[in-house]
Amino acid sequence: MLKLLVILLTGLVCESAGVVLLKKGIMQIGDVNGYTAAEICRVVKAGLTSQTLWLGIFFEALFFIGLLVLLAKSDISFLWPLTGLSFVFATVSAMWFLGEHVSPLRWVGVALIVFGAGFISYSEHAKPPAPVPSQTEAAGK
Repeated sequence: MLKLLVILLTGLVCESAGVVLLKKGIMQIGDVNGYTAAEICRVVKAGLTSQTLWLGIFFEALFFIGLLVLLAKSDISFLWPLTGLSFVFATVSAMWFLGEHVSPLRWVGVALIVFGAGFISYSEHAKPPAPVPSQTEAAGK
């Protein structure tokens, strides 16, 4: 269980880093000034050559790999709600690294997400252990 939580937390850090880097990369490209072919080409070229965007994609890919590992080893009803903690990590990251203002109402939302993830985590500890098949049942298969 501890190993899964370490993978989850590492993945959430990677996901938050990815989101922040993607946002920074998009901000570096600038606004889209119309929908002409030349403007679309400018934005696509700037996106494809942006190291910040590529680094953001890399961190998002690391999160996705961690998610695949976790999905293979745990119940989706336990795991998927805990990925909601990425909202907490992203909010704090946006505040620290992008200088975004987070209103009190948003902090209430973040707190509700934390409480919800806590309830889900507790439910995993509270569920009864799976029955162990007897040796005669195992030998019959």
